[in-house]
Amino acid sequence: MSDEKKAKKAEGTAEEIEAGAVKHLDSEFKEHSVAEFFKKNKQMIGLYGKVRTLTMVVHEYVTNSLDACEEVSILPNIEVKIDELGEEYYEVTVTDNGPGISKENVGKAFGKLLAGTKFHRMMQSRGQQGIGAAGCTMLSQMTTGKPTKVITGRGNGKCLSLELTIDPKMNEAKMTNIKEIDKDFRGTAVQAKFKGVLYRDSDQGALEYLRRTVIANPHAQISFRDPMGQKFTFKRTHNAVPDKPEEIKPHPKGTTVDDILSYCKMTKGRTVSTFLTNDFDRMGAKGIEELKKRVHFDMNKDPKTLTWEEAEEIVKAFKAIDFIAPTTDALRPIGEDQIRKSLQSIVQPEFLTVLTRKPAVYAGGYPFQVEIAIAYGGSAGKKVNDQTQMEIMRFANRVPLLFDAGNCALTKAIQTVDWKRYDIKDVENAPVTVFVNFISVHIPYTGAGKQAIADEEEVLEEIRLALMQTGRKAGIYIAHKRREAENQQKRIMFYKYIPEICKAISTITKANEDTLKKNMEKMVLTKLKLEEAKEAEEKARVDKVLAADDNSTITKLKQPKEKADEKKEDKSKGKK
Repeated sequence: MSDEKKAKKAEGTAEEIEAGAVKHLDSEFKEHSVAEFFKKNKQMIGLYGKVRTLTMVVHEYVTNSLDACEEVSILPNIEVKIDELGEEYYEVTVTDNGPGISKENVGKAFGKLLAGTKFHRMMQSRGQQGIGAAGCTMLSQMTTGKPTKVITGRGNGKCLSLELTIDPKMNEAKMTNIKEIDKDFRGTAVQAKFKGVLYRDSDQGALEYLRRTVIANPHAQISFRDPMGQKFTFKRTHNAVPDKPEEIKPHPKGTTVDDILSYCKMTKGRTVSTFLTNDFDRMGAKGIEELKKRVHFDMNKDPKTLTWEEAEEIVKAFKAIDFIAPTTDALRPIGEDQIRKSLQSIVQPEFLTVLTRKPAVYAGGYPFQVEIAIAYGGSAGKKVNDQTQMEIMRFANRVPLLFDAGNCALTKAIQTVDWKRYDIKDVENAPVTVFVNFISVHIPYTGAGKQAIADEEEVLEEIRLALMQTGRKAGIYIAHKRREAENQQKRIMFYKYIPEICKAISTITKANEDTLKKNMEKMVLTKLKLEEAKEAEEKARVDKVLAADDNSTITKLKQPKEKADEKKEDKSKGKK
């Protein structure tokens, strides 16, 4: 065979190989459902770590129960049970008294990822993406091969019982053993088994999660039975369901170009003017007139024909126009009184100050609000061995955030505050509990695990301002308490060294020791009376400042018997 023929054959072979490779690559190109993606990447929805995973399962089920009850204005009664079935093998059962779920929606609620009632609505709620409960169903079948059991009823004498799993390829629920049973039950009970998880009574365990849930949800009653059979009941301290939040429209401030173009596709408005008026919050006739002066296109054009450049003009104009703050109808803070009652009941601090900031907006036009509390003394702080350290309680829409604290904007905002200015010299080892609740129609979580909030500039600044405002109140009290302690120490030192001083003076001067003692005690008593008068004046000033602030509370703690006796003895010495 000639060289030319060999070259042509080699060339043909190369082309065939390339064509075969392309064909093979095309055959390997496949679509994957969101369920398949999260099955391989379960850590992205927070399901990793043995203790964390079990706590997150409880979190997802309890969150769904609270939201369901509040949707129909029912005071939540939630029962949580964790049973140990074997080594790192547990069964979780959560029962609520909510409205129940229809047969058509049970599969979507527990067996379809990214399906729910919350993601598409601009309103405050705990759940958001529609991943949580379905993620737990998927984890259960991945680790045990067992289906999740669900019983749901609406109090009409009949309830639905079934088992379900998820088809990862289709992201659909597969329901089996469907039965209608005669039972007068209203609510939903879910039971699932999990392997490779672990229960621990720790800062990141299920018990701590439920404790914090009650602090942020004083209208809920939660009972818990741990794997050892111990029972805990967190009783409600408030007998009213929070007002139901309302859906709101996006606010112009912070809206992006992409947001504008996305809203345009869904609007019923026939002109850009009517689109903006109907689909945006706080956009009235005055705002439209201001906008017309700042854009270079016809505001009567069809919004669906808006170009990227025209949407950019609108966004630029939004930033230059002064709009009224977003409507707060969609925001439901816990409330200063309820936070105060909860923390006094659970933390029992010596001093407590609470603040709810006015609503603000972060990027995307989402309204948000911040609630802050600083508790000092008493049982505030967390015990680590024999040391009391600062405790940070983070919440998002009343939901405790127990994990990923280092990556959370709430933690970072707390760390940027100069606590020494407020007389907290060693913030890491102080009996202080800092409570932060971030409220919004859309929580900017850093991931689908929903345990850390993204570093939005406006959010960080609001939290800092709230912390500084409450920090000043705490600082006044702490500084006053420190001065009181220093003065008490002075008194002890004076009385301790009077005999020794008088003895030394008597030895040197030959003066009568008893006479010296009487004169010295008289001088010290006069000095102490002057200092006590100053202290009383300072205490009155502090009490007046804190009394003027309805958000601050001082709790008079009962003294231990030994200290009370010591105080009586000191007073009797003073009289002598």
